[in-house]
Amino acid sequence: MSRILTLSAVSLVLVGTAAAQGTGESPPDAEPGACYARVLIPETYEIQTEQVLDQPEHTRARVIPATYETVVQRVLVKEQALAYRVVPPVYEIETEQLLVVPEQTETVVIPAEYETFPEKVMVRPAYITWKPGAGLNGQPQPGGERVTPATGDVPRRVEVPAQYDTVSRTRLKSPERVETRVIPARIRTVERQVLREPARVVEEIIPAEYEEVEVQRLVTPEQQETIVVPATYKTIEKRTVTGGGTVEWQEVLCDSSATQPRIAEVQRALAAKGYNVQADGVIGPATQNAMEDWQEKNGLPVGYLTIGTLESLGVSPE
Repeated sequence: MSRILTLSAVSLVLVGTAAAQGTGESPPDAEPGACYARVLIPETYEIQTEQVLDQPEHTRARVIPATYETVVQRVLVKEQALAYRVVPPVYEIETEQLLVVPEQTETVVIPAEYETFPEKVMVRPAYITWKPGAGLNGQPQPGGERVTPATGDVPRRVEVPAQYDTVSRTRLKSPERVETRVIPARIRTVERQVLREPARVVEEIIPAEYEEVEVQRLVTPEQQETIVVPATYKTIEKRTVTGGGTVEWQEVLCDSSATQPRIAEVQRALAAKGYNVQADGVIGPATQNAMEDWQEKNGLPVGYLTIGTLESLGVSPE
C-alpha cells in the first residue's frame, strides 16, 4: 500500500504541489526554490556468513564384494585308449625275361639282276655314189645346157652315211649270290608280384584328450566394514539491517524543471543503462518501471525522481 501511495505522490510533486501537504511539517534546511518530498529511505544490510551443521557425524556399513580371477583349467574329456590296426601286406613287382625263340641264321639265294638299255645298231654301212649334178658351182653351162663329154651331164660324187636303228638290249646288273642273315632271338618280359612284407597287426596308443576351460576362482571373500562419515556443514548468510527504512525529506525535481527535454534526457540515460524506454519526454509506465528498478538496484529512494536519482543517471538537475 505504501508503494502505491509513493507512486501517486510522484505526480503531485511533478505538478508543483508543496511537499508534505497535510502533514503540517516542513523539510529542515530547505533551500529557496527547491522542491522536497518525504521518501522512504531503503534499508541497508550487513551480510554475515555463519557455518551451521548440515549433517551430523554418523556411521555407515559398506559391503566389499568378493573378488574373483579367471583361470584356465585343463579338463580330461577322453581317456587314453588302445587301438589295433591291421597293416596290409606289401608286394613288389619283379620282372623276368623269357626266351621265346632263340637266335637263328637263314641262308637266302638272291637272284641275279638284269637291266635293259638302248643300243644303236648299224643296219646299213656308209657308201659312195654318183648323182647327176649342175655345172660349175651348180650353175648351168653357157648356152643353157649341162654337157658332159659323153652324155652331156655333169656327175656329182655323193657319200651316203651309214644307217642305224635303236634296239633294246638286256645286260647283267648283279650276278646271283647267296647271303646268310641272322634272325634275332625273341624275348618276352614277364611281371610277377613278390611278397615283401607280410600282413601284421599293430597296437597303437590313442592319447587322452583335454579341453581348456575358463573358471572363476575366489581371490578374496566378501567383507563388511563400518565407515565413519564425518559431519558436514554449510555456510548461510545472515542479513542484519544497519540503516534506512525511515521516511526522510529528499529534494526532488520540481515541475518547472520537469520539462519534456529534461524527461527525455532521463529516458535516454535509462536506455543507455539497458532499459527499453523511448525518449518521448513523457513519464509513462515503462519509464516509471525502469526508474524504480534503477533506484532499487542502486539503493536510492524508490518512487520519486529525486536529485540523487538524476545524479546517478548522469543527468544535470538544473
